[in-house]
Amino acid sequence: MPNIKQIAEAAGVSVSTVSRVLNDHPYVREDKRRAVEAAIERLQYSRNMNAVNLVKGATQTIGVILPQINNAYFSKVVEGIGQQALQVNYQLMLFQTGYRAHEERKALHMLRDKIVDGLIVVSRSLSLNQIEKYAKYGPITLCEEVRDRALSCVYFDHYASFQKALTYLWDKGHRRIGYTVNRRNSASSAIRHKAYLDTLASLEGESRESWIFDNCLHLEDGAKLLKHIMAMDNPPSAILITGDQVAAGLMIAAQNQGVHIPEEFAIIGLDNQPISRLLGITTIDNRLNEIGAEAFGIVYKHITEPTGSTIIRELGFKIVERSSV
Repeated sequence: MPNIKQIAEAAGVSVSTVSRVLNDHPYVREDKRRAVEAAIERLQYSRNMNAVNLVKGATQTIGVILPQINNAYFSKVVEGIGQQALQVNYQLMLFQTGYRAHEERKALHMLRDKIVDGLIVVSRSLSLNQIEKYAKYGPITLCEEVRDRALSCVYFDHYASFQKALTYLWDKGHRRIGYTVNRRNSASSAIRHKAYLDTLASLEGESRESWIFDNCLHLEDGAKLLKHIMAMDNPPSAILITGDQVAAGLMIAAQNQGVHIPEEFAIIGLDNQPISRLLGITTIDNRLNEIGAEAFGIVYKHITEPTGSTIIRELGFKIVERSSV
């Protein structure tokens, strides 16, 4: 296999010029770049990236742990990560885990074995203790609030956002308020449940277990949710739906069945996805794209400016008022 020196001789340029072309350096004359590329093709040169990474001590790859790729919530976070990665010529390695602990461990082992330079955990099933054990091998950033750990994080306040949405519905006159959840045992779900109980107690309102709807994640779950609500003897008059896809599914099913929103019951979504704007769904903008961008920025900073100190960053949120309340 030819080496860089032979490519330089074949192209009539210096070894440093070949190196700059191979590393996509912007400051190379176009005629020299074309000569190097022609020599590479003629000599059928291919780089040994394992050797390159060994010399650099870095792979320029960030791992991303997430349960599903084809979910609007996670896609928006990954979009933000990817936009920032592209700007600094980094690659992403996605680990779709389905919340299976052994799949999450595979990603952590990739960090330990230096196959990725850092990890972003968008959502997880492993405990923080299990994840923290791997922080000595490289930077790990979580998209949730983490304190007093060797882990960095970027997050929005689930408690405060739920509290604000519940109070908003209360101020609109609703006294029977429910909410949806995907996984009852997740860290964010526990925080939201506490906010639900605390807020309604402070308002001297009623909270009911029957007004909490589990396993709501996809568009079709919204249609199932509507059917469930319409069959209840004492349904909630308003629902905080933790995902605009589910809210959209409910809204579309309601329109098809002649159920009037917000006259018969009101809904607030979460995430401020484009579909919520199209359907006029009031929602909470939790800045998912920015969370992804910030998560990458934190990991990248740890890689390029290692200090050993963690970074904790909170992003704000807002209610986007539309016509579903």
